Amino acid sequence: MMDLLTNPDLWAALITLTALEIVLGIDNVIFLSIVSNRLPEHQQANARRIGLILALGMRVVLLSSVSWIAGLTTPIATIAGFALSWRDIVLGAGGAFLVYKGTHEIHTSMEGEEEAAGRAKLTFAAALMQIVVLDVVFSLDSVITAVGMTDNLPVMIAAIVIAILVMMFASGPVSAFVHRHPTVKMLALGFLLLVGMALMADAAHFHIPRGYLYFAIGFSILIESLNLIAARKKKSKPVTLKGPGLP
Repeated sequence: MMDLLTNPDLWAALITLTALEIVLGIDNVIFLSIVSNRLPEHQQANARRIGLILALGMRVVLLSSVSWIAGLTTPIATIAGFALSWRDIVLGAGGAFLVYKGTHEIHTSMEGEEEAAGRAKLTFAAALMQIVVLDVVFSLDSVITAVGMTDNLPVMIAAIVIAILVMMFASGPVSAFVHRHPTVKMLALGFLLLVGMALMADAAHFHIPRGYLYFAIGFSILIESLNLIAARKKKSKPVTLKGPGLP
């Protein structure tokens, strides 16, 4: 036990893996925010909390069966020279669902449907079902990343637990911020489409480096932040009235 606490290599792996899991968890938090905002206000926090607890449980269970995870990448069929595995199926289906969900939400927003009507169409059970489906995809991607970085199970579990706790604290503010700013919500939906296409590309064995995706997301967030700051300053600027008889 003391060897684990005093080994600098393990601490470096824990810090690196935790940071990576938090970055990978951005997709999960955005999806949770968008889905939970379609629920009545008193159910939103519970949906986010339960969704993240389920995500944590799935990740720990998957980590405990590393050999099974490795087997998911084994081809189960060859179609026209393409080696198809269970990982490809899960990532492809999850990516397609993200693209569908993002497109549907964008269409709903563009059509101008009332928020209350949109929420009435989504029950708590339906929201949890959507969260569980995407948790499976995000958990699989997260665990495969963790297994690729270290073979120490306690380090992998610790990194994932820390990342989920950070996501729990962040999910509420992120959800409220997305809800308050329609342009940010549209940007978040664009992120879902981007991540969905990346997952589908992974399923087709065309890997898009995640660094490119997160750079694009970070750059978009920077530009949107500047827009929000400019809009806030414009609102706070006093209006000067000019006209006949006015100084």
